[in-house]
Amino acid sequence: MSPRISVAVIPARYASTRFPGKPLARLAGKPMIQHVYERVRRSAGLARAVVATDDERILEAVRGFGGESVMTGACRTGTDRVCEASRDLVADVVLNVQGDEPLIEPACLEKLLACFDDPQVQMATLRRHLESEEIANPNVVKVVCDQAGDALYFSRSALPYMRGEQVPAFAHVGVYAYRKAFLQKVAALPSTPLEQAECLEQLRVLEHGHRIRVVETDYRSIGVDTPDDLARAEAVMAAIG
Repeated sequence: MSPRISVAVIPARYASTRFPGKPLARLAGKPMIQHVYERVRRSAGLARAVVATDDERILEAVRGFGGESVMTGACRTGTDRVCEASRDLVADVVLNVQGDEPLIEPACLEKLLACFDDPQVQMATLRRHLESEEIANPNVVKVVCDQAGDALYFSRSALPYMRGEQVPAFAHVGVYAYRKAFLQKVAALPSTPLEQAECLEQLRVLEHGHRIRVVETDYRSIGVDTPDDLARAEAVMAAIG
């Protein structure tokens, strides 16, 4: 059997309601997208990493620091952008890391890619332990899994409801990996009622009867959605050196 080829695609768009141009916002002396790219590129087992964007400014910035970037058309979602960018890539597995994760840990990406040693896995994502103060926060997505480690459901509500015996609760970490052929299939699936109700794109996959393997990690996402988030990420980056 030939070695599995894994590539990372990092979707990055300029237009953002809360923080326009955030991929190019300066963070510790570099554009934020450079931090994401360099951390992703350090992951063992990746053949290449590509930034997928719809904006020439981001394209040129990535190429300016020596990264690889491609232009896409207008896309409905980040998954659609990753799907479009990956069509012409030689790859068995496509890793989707958002362009607003400047502190992403290579180790958690490596764990995600390792899932595909199991030939049954078509799509995978991450989870971490949920903190008590996050239970009622709808911006922290929760996930419950079956005994095999596949997702049963994702929700913005408390999940599971602890009426009986207490069990560990988990938050979803929004990093994904797909077999390339399955990614093309996911992008073509019609939207579903629960997806629309919760505003969670991954529910479309479950509602259409497909499985998502979920891997536990200690990584706590520090996504940058606002200038305040950028300042927080810079403080964390300075603290860890």
